[in-house]
Amino acid sequence: MMKIRHCVERSNVEGSLIITDPSKIRHVVVKAGKILSLSGPIDPKSHLNLDYPIHVAKNCIIAEKFEIGSKIEIANGGFIFAQVNPTGYQHYGKYDYSQNLQRMIELVNKRRNFNANASIEESKIKPSSTNVSNNESINI
Repeated sequence: MMKIRHCVERSNVEGSLIITDPSKIRHVVVKAGKILSLSGPIDPKSHLNLDYPIHVAKNCIIAEKFEIGSKIEIANGGFIFAQVNPTGYQHYGKYDYSQNLQRMIELVNKRRNFNANASIEESKIKPSSTNVSNNESINI
């Protein structure tokens, strides 16, 4: 199982391992010490909200850059973490995680459906270079 981690870009970390701009934190999945996938910036209302302490970002792994394949900083066999300065948190008020999670799931499903439909349309336009016999199945 892969773990989603809070991550910050090296250029956003001071020498004392304090994050300069916590609104630029992103979620990443790491494999073999490199970014496998990444999200957009975090939502401060859920990750930097003193009124919603359940999922605040505190410690973040450090990436060379926010790019797929970018290296994660590691020392002595473990990740190096940068921390959000306590002044980076604000009072944003009540946060409805369930509603926002449902909205995120809907957006992900729309994107998946769009990408699947685009792939099907692309395959109709471009001739296939593989010959498939009538007995073989094609997975799209």
